Amino acid sequence: MKCSDINIRDPFVLPYEGTYYMFGTPGQFAWSGAGGFWCYTSKDLVEWSDPIKCFSAPADFWADRNFWAPEVHIYNGRFYMFASFYSEDRNRCTQILAADRPEGPYEIWSEPITPADWMCLDGTFYVENGKPYMVFCHEHVQIGTGTICAIELSEDLRRSVGEAVTLFGADEAPWVTYANDDIVNGKPRIVTDGPFLYNNGKELTMFWASFRNHSYAEGIAVSESGSVLGPWKQIAEPLFDKDGGHGMLFKTFDGDMVFSLHSPNENPKERPVFFRITKDENGWHKGEQI
Repeated sequence: MKCSDINIRDPFVLPYEGTYYMFGTPGQFAWSGAGGFWCYTSKDLVEWSDPIKCFSAPADFWADRNFWAPEVHIYNGRFYMFASFYSEDRNRCTQILAADRPEGPYEIWSEPITPADWMCLDGTFYVENGKPYMVFCHEHVQIGTGTICAIELSEDLRRSVGEAVTLFGADEAPWVTYANDDIVNGKPRIVTDGPFLYNNGKELTMFWASFRNHSYAEGIAVSESGSVLGPWKQIAEPLFDKDGGHGMLFKTFDGDMVFSLHSPNENPKERPVFFRITKDENGWHKGEQI
């Protein structure tokens, strides 16, 4: 399969032992149903395997829709999937699954991590000085101007520790545009989506998505303290604003940096897109598409 054959949103790539494992939100179940999650494997980011079922919800699982944005991280020798779930009688949240192999099968590992009375999504994982955190979005559908937040996790990733901390709101980014007449709880409705953190040893960067001139886009923030708790400085111009986003960064087995996102942001046309990315003293630069 080529990327043009794969209908997923929110593509997340885990390079592991010579193979790239790609996860994402299945396009056919993005807005209805609970189809579980698949992964795809590749040796070159061009040719991909047929989908491998990596998570099927157990019969007594609480969520029945919006199985979104799975991403897999290696921690203490196991594979942990952070994914969002929803049901009519429970707020959308991020929960953690676990497996012994990158392709699964994944089983329920944690309780829902995000605050029970919040509408949340798109949890990602980050470890700072040995302390695990989840960074996630408090949704615009509940609070108007969406925010990106962080919460500490227990060492075993079974539960949250303490209270969630708001890192920044979508309206703090100069590149984000919105309609002032669309108001929720007294604030303009502005999306925050898909945070992903990358530390190059000198600087902690967060990639995250919102909208610019009604087009899905990918922006960048930099922690001024070097800590996940910020404060976070927003880069004025987006990395990508051509109807694509919910991105992440990974390193190829050849040492190149690659950025993934889905584009276009229209169901069922979403496809994974990869392009090379570099960084210098002037910031991040999008290169050629793979």
